[in-house]
Amino acid sequence: MKLAYIGTYPPRKCGIGTFTQNLAKSISLSHNRALDIKEDFVVALNDYDKNYKYPEEVKFIIDQEQQTDYLEAADFINLSGADLCILEHEFGIFGGQNGVYVLPLLHRLKIPLVVTLHTILETPSYNEKAILKEICKMASKIVVMSHKAVSLLATIYNVSKNKIAIIEHGVPKDIIQSENVKSKFKFKDRKVLLTFGFLGRNKGIETVIKALPKIVKEHPEILYIVLGKTHPNVFRHSGEEYRNHLQLLVKSLDLSKHVTFINEYVGQDELIRYLTTCDIYITPYLNEAQITSGTLAYAMGAGCAIVSTPYWHAKELLAENRGVLFDFKDTEGLSAIIVDLLDHPDVLQKIQRTAGSYGKKITWPKIGKEYTQLIKSILDKQVPVILQKETSLDPLLLPPFSLTHIKRLTDDTGIIQHAKFGIPNLKEGYCLDDNSRALLMVLMTYKQKKDPLALELMPIYLSYIHYLQNKDGTFKNFLSLKRDFLDEVGSEDSFGRTIWALGYLLGNAPNDSYYQMGKLLFFNAAPNFEKLKSIRSIANTIIGISHYLYTNPTDDDMTERLRNLAGKLVIHYEQNQSEGWKWFESLLAYDNGILPLSLLHASHILNDSKVTDVAIEAMEFLTEHTLKDGSLSIIGNKEWFKREGTRSIFAQQPVDAMAMVLMYQQAYLLTKDKEYLNKLFACFMWFLGENDLRMSLYDFETKGCCDGFENYGVNRNQGAESSLAYLISYLTVLQSYEAFYDAEEVKSNVKQLNLSPVA
Repeated sequence: MKLAYIGTYPPRKCGIGTFTQNLAKSISLSHNRALDIKEDFVVALNDYDKNYKYPEEVKFIIDQEQQTDYLEAADFINLSGADLCILEHEFGIFGGQNGVYVLPLLHRLKIPLVVTLHTILETPSYNEKAILKEICKMASKIVVMSHKAVSLLATIYNVSKNKIAIIEHGVPKDIIQSENVKSKFKFKDRKVLLTFGFLGRNKGIETVIKALPKIVKEHPEILYIVLGKTHPNVFRHSGEEYRNHLQLLVKSLDLSKHVTFINEYVGQDELIRYLTTCDIYITPYLNEAQITSGTLAYAMGAGCAIVSTPYWHAKELLAENRGVLFDFKDTEGLSAIIVDLLDHPDVLQKIQRTAGSYGKKITWPKIGKEYTQLIKSILDKQVPVILQKETSLDPLLLPPFSLTHIKRLTDDTGIIQHAKFGIPNLKEGYCLDDNSRALLMVLMTYKQKKDPLALELMPIYLSYIHYLQNKDGTFKNFLSLKRDFLDEVGSEDSFGRTIWALGYLLGNAPNDSYYQMGKLLFFNAAPNFEKLKSIRSIANTIIGISHYLYTNPTDDDMTERLRNLAGKLVIHYEQNQSEGWKWFESLLAYDNGILPLSLLHASHILNDSKVTDVAIEAMEFLTEHTLKDGSLSIIGNKEWFKREGTRSIFAQQPVDAMAMVLMYQQAYLLTKDKEYLNKLFACFMWFLGENDLRMSLYDFETKGCCDGFENYGVNRNQGAESSLAYLISYLTVLQSYEAFYDAEEVKSNVKQLNLSPVA
């Protein structure tokens, strides 16, 4: 029998990793002979850019934010001969929004799945709920560690209780209590209080520190040990701010002789030595929403007298006099409990014995045996294979994502609009259209990939837009390399594309500074919205307004502007459509997909059936003329396609392919018809050779995208518009793949989604 484990793994410093390792060892060493387990292996999760020297049982490594790694891991597991997969789930260890990247992996698995849930949220976001429900659907069995967890899964996530198994958190078997340990740590004459684990503000350490003065007054031999490093995510964003705050609090209360901070991540053996040293173990967490605590279980296994706030796991584990509870942030109650326990050593020892007795029931060998029995029950029932859902979307076919060419085109003013081959053409300077597209692209990139280069480029493009805005809210378009303005007012199309980017910024700003700048520019421009005449400018503006309204749905004034603009497009459609010609103009010209796309966005906001009907009819008409044989054939810009005429083939441009990709993504989000995903991917593959010339426009050397097809073949210049169109389409493919697994149950109201449409 062969098992595959998915989770973090040592030497990565993570409690889930320690759990995964202990679980794998305990199952392997289980004395239950019903399973002949051998050749188990681990698929380990790496965080960010860190590399670890893993032990030999780790056979595959997933970089947390690299989506294709998850798909390759699924293929690896399926081909490995594994009979069952065990997933350790915690939202923060998987990539994508709320860890959504794990879903495609699980959907691809062809073997039964057991999931251990380490976090179950009582008030999840829409995405968190959707992701966990999807995981539970795919699992043969779900393992939780408390009765509260069962209740939450049943009532909030609609999981059948028959699918859930309660198996408690394991603890080491051989924990030896010894006074010699205290001597080793030079704590022999002290009464030791201990808190262990990653530091973060939710741990409530300050509650204990504030309770210490009254405890020290009665027991001056007290020493409180805070053992553990700052949580990596906290440290990444706030450094040692919390630890410094605690140290200042200790100093202000004159407790320096009574509090020790040990800023280390200790291994299991070292932790056990500290646990056997302490007289009382304290978990002063600040809120009840913690379904599992490994540190609490370890303290129980070590036979500690535990004093804790009443979070979910603590209330269950410390029941029946196995510990003592105090209210959240109750320093007075905590000090009274500690003093009373130290004043009555017989009571303290009784709690320790009760805890130690219970701890013997949850040692890893016993927990491993319970998992083994669970696995046997699943395999004996011959659980049906979980089949991959059929869609042509396959991110494994995509080249690696790269901003190399965009960085090459960008200086401290903005993005250069043209290139000769892969080299920036400085003679042509800059334009508003491309800097707006560039802003949209880096916002998408940072949202999906947290790429620091995207964050670095963002203010350059935003600053360009600000520099080009006129006092009346309109925008200039062109700027020379010397930063001289080349026009007074740009095209309506450039205006609309800018509003699109600014609207997306308002829904996806990485910080408040960028949000406030975007808001200023957006609302300065707003008085010009209803003056627009060009239908593509109207369409781009509709998309920008929609993105703004996804996160500001109560802005009635902007909603009415959206309704008016959408109405203008509907009127254009009604005036030009006829039998066999379902379109907004008397010809198919450039950037065609943007017109149905804008109404698909508007329909999410307005819930107007007429808007939706026009969007779908126009999209189907465009599909008929550009996607007949399964691959995209763009209307060429050389002569376009006039009603009663013949369509142009040459001068196909990447921006048109991008519009088609975005259009089908929006159609999928509206209808949940997976056939739109197939069309979306077919349109993206236009960039990679599935086109009329069967030639790739993507340059694997420069990481740029060629400017299109001419009658002589590929135009090898790689300007900003083309490369940005490719990257926006690429990111849309990735997000659409996520959305397929993340939102199958979502109906047409996109405002309920935290994961708003890409573009």
